[in-house]
Amino acid sequence: MKECRICHTKLYKPFLSLGNAPLSNAFLNYDDLEKMEPYFPLDVYWCPECSLVQINQYEMPEKIFNSDYIYYSSHSTSWLNHCKNYVQNMITRYKYNSSSLVMEIASNDGYLLQYFKDANIPVIGIEPSSGCANVAIQRGVPTKTLFFTSKLAESLVNDRIQPNLIIGNNVLAHTPYLHDMVEGLKIVLAKGGLITMEFPHVLSLLNGVEFDTIYHEHFSYFSLHSVIRLFQEHGLTISDVDELPTHGGSIRIYANHNDDNKIKSKNIQYILQKESECGLLDQQKYLKFSEMVYKTRWNLLSYLISAKKKGIRIVGYGAPAKGNTLLNFCGIREDLLEYTVDISPVKQGKFLPGTHIPVYAPEKIIEDKPDEILILPWNIADEITEQLSFFKKEGGKFIIPIPEVRTI
Repeated sequence: MKECRICHTKLYKPFLSLGNAPLSNAFLNYDDLEKMEPYFPLDVYWCPECSLVQINQYEMPEKIFNSDYIYYSSHSTSWLNHCKNYVQNMITRYKYNSSSLVMEIASNDGYLLQYFKDANIPVIGIEPSSGCANVAIQRGVPTKTLFFTSKLAESLVNDRIQPNLIIGNNVLAHTPYLHDMVEGLKIVLAKGGLITMEFPHVLSLLNGVEFDTIYHEHFSYFSLHSVIRLFQEHGLTISDVDELPTHGGSIRIYANHNDDNKIKSKNIQYILQKESECGLLDQQKYLKFSEMVYKTRWNLLSYLISAKKKGIRIVGYGAPAKGNTLLNFCGIREDLLEYTVDISPVKQGKFLPGTHIPVYAPEKIIEDKPDEILILPWNIADEITEQLSFFKKEGGKFIIPIPEVRTI
């Protein structure tokens, strides 16, 4: 039994269990392979009161987002283009200029703030992982290597730092302390200021059978219903929302102080109605999702086993956190997936958590000439297939595992 992070309703039974799994970004070095590897239950709950989807907290964020954290946002071209377009749109729409201040929490390696900086708009990043923060600082993006909390927000206000725009991309899911984070946003936001936050939309997760998006670093999975309730409890109003294609389907909320009295967009009611009509407020939606998850696992395993029997060699592309959920839940090891490759140098030469599948540089595919490639970051499959166009020309196939197994 656990309590809902937003409304404290008692939650008794998960609607989905993905078994026991290691932390998805806890990559291993060769010397680690014979050491004990910690596993934690990956059980998923739905709150009938506020509709928040969530998992238990087994590890402190400080032990996840530390100097060993190896996710760098700048390694995806499509994501950088998404961020560049966001910056251009925000500057055009809200007229941010050299007199404004933009702050991003979980600013990673400066992937987004660099574009505001290029437009001569003052920026500040808050990033707990020292590795990512150092890269951002080298880019000229001022960054505090700290977790964003209400206490830090008070400290920033005391230092006369109150941003006109606060950005949080894919960070709301990464904290178990939702109320403290949102209270911090309320404290530090300048009067008349704006908060934008992007996160995977739980409606897309359910409809697309995107169970691999679930892992221990993601404590919560949001609908617009649940996030409105969370922000309302801290005197913040959501005045607009966008639907986005990123990460398999996301939403971006626009929030402001209650007393700013901004006109609410019609998009809000439209998405709330869509969530209701699609069953997000009904337990049956989640139970049906659970059935589809197991069906997807069986289909992927059947495909890989059949290919193995035929002598077809399959390797992976990418080493994302979601890929590790997929591989561990499906029980896929080196006998079915010989290795994977990743463009990030910090992942190359390491081994995936749980499965211990080795990670190489993408050039390995050119040398090795496998028959098929399983794309683990399927949400950017178009970007990857374009990068590997030579493989397709030579007769190779790409396997997309989600929402159902298909080949290109």
